[in-house]
Amino acid sequence: MPETLTAKGRATRARIIEGAAELLREQGPAATLDDIRARTGTSKSQLFHYFPEGKDELLLAVARFEADRVLSDQQPQLSCLDSWENWQRWRDVVVERYERQGDTCPLGSLFLQVGRQRPGARAIVTELMRQWQHQLAEGMRALQAGGLASPALDVDRASAALIAGIQGGVALMMSTGDSTHLRAAIDTGIDHLRTAGK
Repeated sequence: MPETLTAKGRATRARIIEGAAELLREQGPAATLDDIRARTGTSKSQLFHYFPEGKDELLLAVARFEADRVLSDQQPQLSCLDSWENWQRWRDVVVERYERQGDTCPLGSLFLQVGRQRPGARAIVTELMRQWQHQLAEGMRALQAGGLASPALDVDRASAALIAGIQGGVALMMSTGDSTHLRAAIDTGIDHLRTAGK
């Protein structure tokens, strides 16, 4: 990305990323730079001004955008996990998000195009999972502080297990079209929080 962008430049870059994300969700890997230019109303020179390394750099920016959406789509519930009711609300938001997404995973599709080994690609997923696990762990600590969960609960391990369960449930849902496994993984994870250490 160019080092210093004006407000207009930042807005143009964001418009390109958002438009590319929409197009890639619709068309997947078949989307070309010309398709992205047409969707976003940008010229070839604008695309290469904001993404000098071309499509790979743009796809990484879209991957960051999609990763941020994974967490922002769970707000404000993800930041307010201090009661069992709020955990249930968060659970419902997560299930609804992935059911709405269906059998496609925008972030996963992007990584197939860019390659997981490309510098930056793995870091995007690692940071997403770190932030998500941290927010879940904070919610578990809030339950402990409120006397709703046992102080013996290992929040780091429980939050890691919950993330793994969600990811496995999403993978099975994408394969089968059925969210039963995702629902079971989250429900079992929340049930564990209620009973751990008792």
